[in-house]
Formats: sequence, structure tokens, C-alpha cells
Amino acid sequence: MKDLEFEHKRSLTRLEAADQLEELAAALRHGGNAELQLGPGKLTLRIPDELRSEIEVEVGDGEVELEVEFTWPTGRTEE
Repeated sequence: MKDLEFEHKRSLTRLEAADQLEELAAALRHGGNAELQLGPGKLTLRIPDELRSEIEVEVGDGEVELEVEFTWPTGRTEE
């Protein structure tokens, strides 16, 4: 079971996409508690010093899909 799931989809210009990635990069660089402006509100995440990453590229059906995923433990222990 997931504790929280947030998804926000919208169309962006190339420059808006770059701005969004720069904001994410700054949050990753800073670490600790990072605030990300996503959609109508802000999302605050605790970002540790080490995390795992996955980059996936799919090409097909006339589209290119690029996914960048970062994962890290919540720090909570399962009971």
C-alpha cells in the first residue's frame, strides 16, 4: 500500500519543461527538505544524500517517452 501518490500531467513548452527539471535539480542538489512547485500547490519531500535512479526511454507508436525516476527509503520501518 502506498502512503501517498501524486501525479500531475499537463502539456508544456520545451522551456517550461527545462524550468521544471531545473527546479527538480536544485532540490536534489540542496537535499534535506525540498519544496517543488507542482501544479496548483507545493510538494515538500525529504531528499537524502543517496538515492537510486532509473532512466527509461521508449520509442513507438509515433511518440518518444522519457521517464526519470528516483527512489529512496522513507526512513520508516515496516511493522
